[in-house]
Amino acid sequence: MTSVDVSTETTPEDSGPGGYAAARLRLLQEESRPGPPRRAALADLTDAWLAGLFRAGGPAGVPRGAALVAVGGYGRSELSPRSDLDLLLLHDGTADGAEVAALADRLWYPVWDLGIALDHSVRTPAEARKTAGDDLKVHLGLLDARHVAGDAGLTAALRSDVLADWRNQAVRRLPELRELGEERAERQGELSHLLEPDLKEARGGLRDATALRAVAASWLADAPREGLADARRQLLDVRDALHLATGRATDRLALQEQDQVASELGLLDADTLLRQVYEAARVVAYAGDVTWREVGRVLRARSGRPRLRAMLGGRAGGGVRRGGDSGAERSPLAEGVVEQEGEAVLARAARPERDPVLPLRAAAAAAQAGLPLSLHAVRRLAAAARPLPVPWPAEAREQLVTLLGAGRPTVPVWEALEAEGLITRLLPDWERVRCRPPRNAVHTWTVDRHLVETAVRAADLTRRVGRPDLLLVAALLHDIGKGWPGDHSVAGETIARDVAARIGFDAGDVAVLACLVRHHLLLVETATRRDLDDPATVRGVAEAVGCVGTLELLHALTEADALATGPAAWSAWRGALVADLVQRVAGALSGDAPVEAEGESEREETAPTAEQERLVVEAFRTGGPVVGLRTEDDDADAGAGAGAGAEPLGVELTVAVRDRPGVLAAVAGVLAMHRLTVRAAELREVGVPVPGACSVLLLSWRVAAEYGSLPQATRVRADLARALDGSLDIEARLAEREAAYPRRRGTVAPPARVTVARTGSRAATVIEVRARDVPGLLHRIGRALEGAGVRVRSAHVSTLGANAVDAFYVTGSDGAPLTGERAVGVAREVEGVLRG
Repeated sequence: MTSVDVSTETTPEDSGPGGYAAARLRLLQEESRPGPPRRAALADLTDAWLAGLFRAGGPAGVPRGAALVAVGGYGRSELSPRSDLDLLLLHDGTADGAEVAALADRLWYPVWDLGIALDHSVRTPAEARKTAGDDLKVHLGLLDARHVAGDAGLTAALRSDVLADWRNQAVRRLPELRELGEERAERQGELSHLLEPDLKEARGGLRDATALRAVAASWLADAPREGLADARRQLLDVRDALHLATGRATDRLALQEQDQVASELGLLDADTLLRQVYEAARVVAYAGDVTWREVGRVLRARSGRPRLRAMLGGRAGGGVRRGGDSGAERSPLAEGVVEQEGEAVLARAARPERDPVLPLRAAAAAAQAGLPLSLHAVRRLAAAARPLPVPWPAEAREQLVTLLGAGRPTVPVWEALEAEGLITRLLPDWERVRCRPPRNAVHTWTVDRHLVETAVRAADLTRRVGRPDLLLVAALLHDIGKGWPGDHSVAGETIARDVAARIGFDAGDVAVLACLVRHHLLLVETATRRDLDDPATVRGVAEAVGCVGTLELLHALTEADALATGPAAWSAWRGALVADLVQRVAGALSGDAPVEAEGESEREETAPTAEQERLVVEAFRTGGPVVGLRTEDDDADAGAGAGAGAEPLGVELTVAVRDRPGVLAAVAGVLAMHRLTVRAAELREVGVPVPGACSVLLLSWRVAAEYGSLPQATRVRADLARALDGSLDIEARLAEREAAYPRRRGTVAPPARVTVARTGSRAATVIEVRARDVPGLLHRIGRALEGAGVRVRSAHVSTLGANAVDAFYVTGSDGAPLTGERAVGVAREVEGVLRG
């Protein structure tokens, strides 16, 4: 590290304010030495000047047992051009008080004369330790104590004692330090998103970086070091440039000063400056998140040791193992992912080098469980995971949708992936919007965080749409064009087409996503700026949107986008105007006729396959259930689309059973018992070509194991037979399984919504269920429909990420569709069961 040759700048004979001020000015005007070298040189220059002041009275003027100590930022030799000086005049208490006071005056007054801010104190070591014990900020400053002049032994002894006190008091001090940081973040916001950030006080700023040094000094935990020192240096460099540009001791990077600060740093413009600041702040903030989680684990482990030793009677080896890894309880979350000590970690058998979907699966499982993704897991995934094939496998797309649909817990998991470069590896176009300043006072977030926040808001609206997967992906991509020149909606449409195709959506879904991105501002701009009574206004929107399903998605996207922008972007008034426009456009698109939404119309049944016919005949002949399980090579589905009509995930399970009440609930319950997740399902009646024979129900399921291997078909068939004859209590078995799971916070999903679909079907009434896909959901729906006294004639079940969108064609016991009032009553009854 470069430093000033202080012997040519100041000497004891030339230690007055004028000599120091001239040398200081020359140093700050040197353009060849910015950054850490200049800060250190300024500290060295100041040390020499203050040491000269300390010795200016000669031996008789310096009391024995006295030392001048730099603390805080000055103690770290990190003096910015307008930094204040944090100084402690330390004495051992043996000197006369008047002598100490005279020395203090000789030090403080020249500093004040130069107009330099001074934070000073005069204390004995005992007083310094007592004050530190009472005031956390004082203790933090003393952790960086550095000797400047006088009795070096006195300074060394104080440093040693202060560090020992810090380590001994860490269990009490660290929670207090964390609370201070949280209070600062609440007041100042997040440095990585603010248009006029406070470089020191905002979350991810210099205060937080200093706090991480203090945590490391406690020896209880340490921050991730990769990139942290560089991030801290960049923030200090920006503060230096801000001081030089403004001539003031300020930490707030105001808009009107950003271009000048960028020029001072040799950067292209203010946007480049802010992006650099945001990137550094994210490194600091993420390191803080990881570090404070580790502190929490250590403190919890320490608090449990006395109780554990008491229970074990003080026997040797009774303490908690260091790190807790081998002894910590691990519970499965998904294939290759487990929960351990409040984090989602990789299972011991996980092989990221062989499983390219694992990063998304781990992220989705963590977010859905409301858990952070461990630092070790993310780094292992970043280092070892293979790139996904293009287009993505269907499972990868489903896991992305599941991650986006988790709501608020998505944000920290997304940040963890981004911190290790996994997001831009998965979505290369993300790099264009990463850390991009919004440059609009209405926006609360950077462009990339706004996209994630829009997905968070959209997760609350998934019950309003028939394709929650398209809503969530459109939310993530709607402003992706802001990284390119020109109209961001036009550029975004092109990018959205490419991204959607790359992640495996079929051509129809790609077109819908492109339309949503292109027109994501259409509804709010039209509703607030055009005459809604003009038929041309409604006709223009209808032509742009094309169909009711897309309009439904665009309405939800519009609201999510506005809510994620900031408090000024959405209001009850705007919401009412947009809703009015949507209603008018929907009427124009549908011609005021009943709308057959996707998944609501009675689908044309395909003829049973030869294998299905065989199962149907065997079920009729034996009178019991017959099960067929067909496993396909996962790679065969790698490029399949996820939209309606596309090939779904998992393995194919077919169940044929004679028609009787409760079949749907029984089969769904047995699958839930065996930890099989239903990705898609269809139920239909198949006639048996035998005179007088009853019909057989054919249930075609696409299922996947939550984790582990698939069960044998013989076991599934045996349990199904017992469930149908009443000898297997599915309710009790599912309750036992739920009780065996550890209680997790999980995500707070929107409540289930059950409606009577408007459809042209004359044979049945369509009950549509939109709910969070949880184990046993179909079983509960089947039981509820059975309890309502209706017969399920056919069913079409689809799971899109973490959301289930299911349509049940039901009739009364007479085989006729339900009356309007009865249908509404059934829907309310099922909704009550699912919400209860």
